[in-house]
Amino acid sequence: MSESNFNGPFPVPVSREKQEAWIKAVLATEGANLPRGALENIAPFIVDPDDTLSEPDAHGVRMLKASTVRRIHTDAGDMVVAVVRMHGVGGVQWGHNERISSIWRSVADPTVGRETEKTLTSVRPWVGVDETGHETCFAALESVVPNRRTLIMNAEDAADELKRRDRVRPYDLEEDLVLNGQQDPGMYVPQQVRIEENPERDSDGNPLYPDAYWGWMAVRGNNRTQKRQSIFRLTSSEVLAGVPAEKLEREGEEIICDPRDWLPEFSAVLNREFAETGDGELDPTSGSRARRAAAIAVVDAHLVIGTPTPQRLYRIVQMNNRRDHVHPPLEFDALDRSRALGRSVLGMYVEQQVMDEKTAEVLSGLTPIRELPDASVDMTVSELRDLRSMRLLQELFPVDPRKRHLLRRALSENPPSQLKSGEINQRARTWSALTSESYPAPWNPRVGQVFSTRAREGIVLSGRRLPELLSAADTDDDAFDELVSYRAAHWLASFGIIEADRGSLDGQEAIGDGGERIRRSRRTVMNCLQALRYEKSRLMAVGVLKSLAAAMDDGDRRPWRVSGSGKEMTGREMTPLWFDSEFPKDTGTRPRKTEVAAPPSLTALTASAPLPSSVLPALSPATPTPAPMASAPTQPLVPPPARAIPAQVEAPDTDAPDDADRPAASPDEPFTVEALVTRVEERVRGLHTASAEIGELLGYLAEQGRAESVTQPISRQRADTTVRLLNQTLSKLRRLPELMEEMSEPI
Repeated sequence: MSESNFNGPFPVPVSREKQEAWIKAVLATEGANLPRGALENIAPFIVDPDDTLSEPDAHGVRMLKASTVRRIHTDAGDMVVAVVRMHGVGGVQWGHNERISSIWRSVADPTVGRETEKTLTSVRPWVGVDETGHETCFAALESVVPNRRTLIMNAEDAADELKRRDRVRPYDLEEDLVLNGQQDPGMYVPQQVRIEENPERDSDGNPLYPDAYWGWMAVRGNNRTQKRQSIFRLTSSEVLAGVPAEKLEREGEEIICDPRDWLPEFSAVLNREFAETGDGELDPTSGSRARRAAAIAVVDAHLVIGTPTPQRLYRIVQMNNRRDHVHPPLEFDALDRSRALGRSVLGMYVEQQVMDEKTAEVLSGLTPIRELPDASVDMTVSELRDLRSMRLLQELFPVDPRKRHLLRRALSENPPSQLKSGEINQRARTWSALTSESYPAPWNPRVGQVFSTRAREGIVLSGRRLPELLSAADTDDDAFDELVSYRAAHWLASFGIIEADRGSLDGQEAIGDGGERIRRSRRTVMNCLQALRYEKSRLMAVGVLKSLAAAMDDGDRRPWRVSGSGKEMTGREMTPLWFDSEFPKDTGTRPRKTEVAAPPSLTALTASAPLPSSVLPALSPATPTPAPMASAPTQPLVPPPARAIPAQVEAPDTDAPDDADRPAASPDEPFTVEALVTRVEERVRGLHTASAEIGELLGYLAEQGRAESVTQPISRQRADTTVRLLNQTLSKLRRLPELMEEMSEPI
């Protein structure tokens, strides 16, 4: 028992001799391989350490009891955990907590480095000298900050952000801890933070502060750690970097950094407060600090003390905590949840040896892109970002069966053959969220939802570098399609030109050139990409892409507008309204209903005359006879038998040239101008009627499929071929209004 139990609920550290005995026992435990300095930092917080130790063996060596050691397996690797009772003020909130990762600028952004940016330094394995005198990795982490002020600010920023995120919790966590104590243990990993600059010195030339700080970072239980310390009226930055003398009821402005020095005094202060207040003074909001903190004076904790793969420790401890928050999503917002899922996949790839550690670090956002093996010194900012994004894309939509199996495990997906659009979109959001780490500010990860279920087979890229794709896109169809399909959405979103559809019927507002607020129409990302493909000439679309890339390479300035020929209009900023104007939304129109000529609704048909199982409605002739305008009673229609479908239509040859790409046949004999105009009108009316009937046919098909218990009546090959033909048809149709306007009388 610790001496403090006779004077109050708040334990004081055991003697230095008992702390040393516990440290030696931990280091002697099988699987433990952490630095001694980390244990010296946490030892003062351990309550009744003797209770965790075994009896001495034949050589007089004591270890941790088997009952106090856990060996945990994760998809990223294994670790050894010690179960202890810890002073409730112990532990440090972690800035690298994935729940708040989006508040920091990532080192995966090639432009990071300016002093005004809020950036967390990379976490790396702690390297020291083993008993044989060789350098080796230990089960601890290490990071470097410029100065002590940065260390403190990082801890405080993390605390502030966690408080904001905790507001979504359906109950008050702090008051729950006051009333009920902490029910679940947190998990803590040792990390040393080194100070890059020389520490401040006193008048005698002695350093005022250490040049490195050990802390036990909360991998699991960040919010609980923050709330506990809030009840104690301390902060994580003080636990990590030193407690002011005034909080120990000392005089002066001294900062006491060693917990062996400040923790005994702090507990003594709390125990005095506890003794001076009565039981009736426990008020949930304004009671005595000591009375409010009594239920958390001592808490259970899991300390990571070893791993057989210390070089992967960061990934292992994150993996252990991640699934609790992303399945189902607890406290993670959409962006951080998607990034956490992606890092789960990358961690599993490394553990299963299908990806090297360095690549995984870069793709996870922990290391600069230039450390990728494929990166070269001549790559610009836009190309570096593209290199990382395209590698992420291929890792999240892999062709390799092994990786597809691991993806299914990490993301809890259906089998590949049953992969649904929701699961494809989850991967797309993950890709988009991780990609945004390479940019100055994140965007809504739903921007990346641009793939059909065909992406479940994997995405294969050309492998060409970005400058080559941009230079060839004017005339190279494959290059142009690759840029629009996989780059355009993120580039436009990064400059605020487009955004994910919010689902609002009112759309979004934008600022016009004159400063006025203009309401934008609701628009999906896919609609924007289709507009790049179809609405304007390729030259202008390629010009937009080149302007966006140039803006990235020029310090992420605003991109310039482009002319119809694709040339940059220097000085004129590209805006969302400009993009909507030059690449307008394709709204489409529904055929008008007339009292007689309109075909009966599917509901009316089925109500009056149900379709036989083998009967489908026939298409109208290409040139319909205009319907009379007079009103007349209509009778329920029974659709005639469907026309026979030739065998070659049932199984089209996807390699054969598409009829939609061939020029229309010239008439056999010359027509007069009037005859040609009439023929155009007839064809348009026929197309209008046929398009309505195609929609009805699909409705009949859906009903017939349900009647015959066929949930997916169209084969993948036939659907792909038909949709491709529809898209080609739409492309041609979009050019026709402009041609007609050129030959029409002026308004």
